[in-house]
Amino acid sequence: QEQLVESGGGLVQPGGSLRLSCAAYGFTLEYYAIGWFRQASGKEREMVSCISAGSGRTFYVDSVKGRFTISRDTAKNTVYLQMNSLKPEDTAVYYCNAQWSGVDYWGEGTLVTVSS
Repeated sequence: QEQLVESGGGLVQPGGSLRLSCAAYGFTLEYYAIGWFRQASGKEREMVSCISAGSGRTFYVDSVKGRFTISRDTAKNTVYLQMNSLKPEDTAVYYCNAQWSGVDYWGEGTLVTVSS
């Protein structure tokens, strides 16, 4: 059964770092465009970053440019989101999404809380 599993969330102080993982089961991540989305309480879900299938071209929303890095480990069938210089406004549930040829998978999400 195909599924995505996120991990790595938690409580971190402002200025700290976290690395989120998105592991795929039942399909090969490399063939899919992978996006990291987040949804803060009371707000719409927004895309934070994505990495294309194949070439691995990356995209970042302006609010995280220079702080977040998306990467893919094909051997581990996992995509990562390295988050540095975290701010309270980064607090949200983070989800990963895989898309290819009309197929669309979502994980259950992992909570990131940035607070002192």
